[in-house]
Amino acid sequence: MGFQLTIDCADPDRLVPFWAAALGYRPQDPPEGHATWRDYYLSVGVPAEELGDGPCADRLEDPAGNGPSIWFQIVPEKKTVKNRLHLDVMVGGGRSVPVTERRPRVDAKVAQLVDLGATVLYRHDGDTEGHYGVTMADPEGNEFCVA
Repeated sequence: MGFQLTIDCADPDRLVPFWAAALGYRPQDPPEGHATWRDYYLSVGVPAEELGDGPCADRLEDPAGNGPSIWFQIVPEKKTVKNRLHLDVMVGGGRSVPVTERRPRVDAKVAQLVDLGATVLYRHDGDTEGHYGVTMADPEGNEFCVA
């Protein structure tokens, strides 16, 4: 049994490149016989007005095949409250790595993600012994952590 992670959004064409860079994922190719995901969706009866204006490259996959696929589902409503589920982007190496080594790794990833449109919400520095992490928001305001 496998699973897919689905993230509600307004603009997958904005979030797919962001999360591909954040997670080291790649856009998933459309099903065989279809040049784009938009072509595929139209072929199975999804109305064009539900697809937005972009090419609908709305899915990511782990190139190593270890992590779940991610689908960015267009929804009409905007995010209004805190996420009940969020992603942790793990770049620091874990608590077995000294915090003096983890901090620059985390800060480098945070800087990359800010350049891609993320916002720093809170730095967790010293609130737990030996922990360092940063809570961020993606370009549509979805919270996630870099640790």
